[in-house]
Amino acid sequence: MSSDGVGREENGDVGRRRFDPAGATRSVSEYDAIVYDLDGTLVRLDVDWDAVRERTAAVLTARDVEVGGADIWTIRERAAEHGLLDRVDDVIAEFEREGARSADRLPLAGTLSHEVPVGVCSLNAESACRIALELHGLDGHVDAVVGRGTVETVKPDPEPLLYALDTLGVPPERALFVGDSDSDRVAAERAGMGFEWAGDRANAD
Repeated sequence: MSSDGVGREENGDVGRRRFDPAGATRSVSEYDAIVYDLDGTLVRLDVDWDAVRERTAAVLTARDVEVGGADIWTIRERAAEHGLLDRVDDVIAEFEREGARSADRLPLAGTLSHEVPVGVCSLNAESACRIALELHGLDGHVDAVVGRGTVETVKPDPEPLLYALDTLGVPPERALFVGDSDSDRVAAERAGMGFEWAGDRANAD
């Protein structure tokens, strides 16, 4: 299971560079806000995603909803179709919160202090994000936390990023999103933000 848990695409070699909506490369210092993905970017949640898939699938099969070999993301979609999304997300969040309590800190977390506002935007439950940030003393550097459940949609829909930027009071064209998956890249593009791969940002620092 890729980082951020619920069925994200791997980044591969797609768009592996920083970009802004106008297509020009810009220095991080030129942005008025920086938003980070969580799992796989700042920390690594200690979650057994195979167990999560088994438990979420059981929620559906117990109600005669066919699951087959569906991954967690597809299970969420089928749960939504049958009015079971809240139940499934509760199961996922339970695992995520537990995994957040023993999450590993990643190198990029050490560079989180910036002179501009900082946000976190994740596919993981907001409660799990806050636990992991607090565990590693990162919460004091973060001005906005948006996770699954904070808004109605999830990445790659741009709404979570736009909500984070609205909280930070910075327009999308003046903000950078740092993430580790292609869905992060697509979300940033749709939101009109700059984007940088987490690995590139860590190497730069």
